[in-house]
Amino acid sequence: MYKALYRKWRPMSFDDVIAQPHITTTLRNQIMNNKTAHAYIFTGSRGTGKTTCARIFAKAVNCLNSTDGNPCLECDICRDAENEALADIIEIDAASNTGVDDMRDLRDGAIYSPERCRYKIYIIDEVHMLSTNAFNALLKIIEEPPPYVKFILATTEVHKVLPTILSRCQRFDFRRIMPEDIAARLKYIAGEEKITLTDDAASLIARIADGGMRDALSLLDQCIAYSENVDIDTVSAAAGIAGREYLFDIIDAIADLDAGKVLSVVDNLYSMSKDMSRLCEELILQFRNLMIIKSAPDKTGLISCLPNELERLKAVSAKLSLEEILDKLNGLQECNERLTRSLSKRVEFEMCLIKLCTRRGVQATAPQAQYSAPTPSATVQNTPAATPTPSAPPKAEVPTPKAVDAPPKTQANGNTAAKKPISMSDFSLCTQWVDILYELSQTNPAVTGSLTDSCAYVNDTAGLLLIIAKNRLFLSLFKMEKNQNSLNAAICQVLGRTYEVRAKAEDNSQQDGSTSSGNSPADEIISRAKENGIAVEIE
Repeated sequence: MYKALYRKWRPMSFDDVIAQPHITTTLRNQIMNNKTAHAYIFTGSRGTGKTTCARIFAKAVNCLNSTDGNPCLECDICRDAENEALADIIEIDAASNTGVDDMRDLRDGAIYSPERCRYKIYIIDEVHMLSTNAFNALLKIIEEPPPYVKFILATTEVHKVLPTILSRCQRFDFRRIMPEDIAARLKYIAGEEKITLTDDAASLIARIADGGMRDALSLLDQCIAYSENVDIDTVSAAAGIAGREYLFDIIDAIADLDAGKVLSVVDNLYSMSKDMSRLCEELILQFRNLMIIKSAPDKTGLISCLPNELERLKAVSAKLSLEEILDKLNGLQECNERLTRSLSKRVEFEMCLIKLCTRRGVQATAPQAQYSAPTPSATVQNTPAATPTPSAPPKAEVPTPKAVDAPPKTQANGNTAAKKPISMSDFSLCTQWVDILYELSQTNPAVTGSLTDSCAYVNDTAGLLLIIAKNRLFLSLFKMEKNQNSLNAAICQVLGRTYEVRAKAEDNSQQDGSTSSGNSPADEIISRAKENGIAVEIE
């Protein structure tokens, strides 16, 4: 039977493992000096050699003729281990054996001595998939195993492994394999397989593999099935990266602020059942390329694209500043997170693209009113925001801010001078206000109701942000320092800088202390708290 390249060319000894010398040298020295640990955890991205090194280690510690810490590959132990016919080396897939009963069975079986080998080795792959109870069942045996038992845990998400487990294991971090190392290995394997592989094709496969040797060999396998003469066109066709015009059509339209064209391309892709989440991820990768081109134009080796795509990306990057590229990349990443919980992925994605087609500072014409600094009681330095989530944004109609008289400014000589009014024509509508309010609702939901249907204006030159609220009650609520800090953090998170925040309530009829609903401020606070799921106890 035909064996896949990644299985056929799996390293057999530590000498065959590429790009992980810090790990293979340590393990070989431990084996030579007979100072191996009872438990290891191997962590790193996929295809970097975690399971392979675990298998080599299991063979080497049990090999009858081990040389320099490497298995001999000729004794009965090595041959049976390679053929998966050795009962003393047990591999467990934690993704399909996640329960506490599975770990109890392992624990019960570990007490029995090995049949043929010196050590009984348990290799648990994707260990982060175990449940908390399963981890707890495994904990005791990992902490104090019999002298003839060793554990090797492998995971791509080490942060999900319980700290109590991590503290009992020697940890080895596997690095992503460099593209040049992958390309060299591919050229060697292609030569052994009598396959023609060009240097450009090997480099492109290495970039697409993103640091994983297994992914690179799997893609080479696809290319060989397509043609035995593997060049850059073969790789493009086999990998499905040819015909990606739609990506650059979208990027060009975003750079040209052509929302209509963007929506047309997305509509066409949607009709062809293109997944919106996948499309968003592809755009993130391309904007990452733009970021690298703009910030480090000489580092083209960090860019994952075809040569003809590189020229087109350079042309797009010339239209955008680095700040704009970073802002749009940030918007795409936030959209990608929201897509996982959105009821309509298409609408969510289209909303994001429309925002990307609007340059920062280019907004709807601001109301032609005069604005000056509000009285101290209405000035808020940092204001937390209460808002619906992006799937239920505030009403579209924008209230017109009214002029607010400025308090007299006292000069050093004791005289007073009126502060020069700031024209509202100097402000632009803050289109990211909904995002600010959403960010704020994650950290301070208790006061979110007081900013329902609010809007904001920004003056980037003066560093001012003006909040216009329907409800005057929020002016009192946001005097509290913790609320000010929450708002400041939300603004900085979304807009990337801090502003001096000024605020006023549009409904001046509420100055008597009542709210728009006719309730007292206390009643309004209680009502808003209940709406946001906060327990309220009234004495």
